[in-house]
Amino acid sequence: MKKSLLLLFLVVILATLPLITQQGTQFGGADGEAEEAITKIHPEYKPWFNSIWEPPGAETESLLFALQAAIGAGFIGYFIGVMRQRNKQTKQELAEKSKHVTH
Repeated sequence: MKKSLLLLFLVVILATLPLITQQGTQFGGADGEAEEAITKIHPEYKPWFNSIWEPPGAETESLLFALQAAIGAGFIGYFIGVMRQRNKQTKQELAEKSKHVTH
């Protein structure tokens, strides 16, 4: 458990380090493209709501998106690993029970 928490902490550090060291870079995304297309089609369009927090730059937004994807992938991988281990354990228990019944 300690090892997993340490690895998670290192991933977060590695993900946030570029935010500190790489100031002023631009990475475009689909949100900006969509906003531009909507403005061309309907110039007087007003969004239904505004963001609670606006990231300081596009690179921050990209990093947060990548971090969210990594955490989601980690959760899915962990869930699959747990399910496989449970399945193995169940099969082992059934095999042991069948050995005891036959002898």
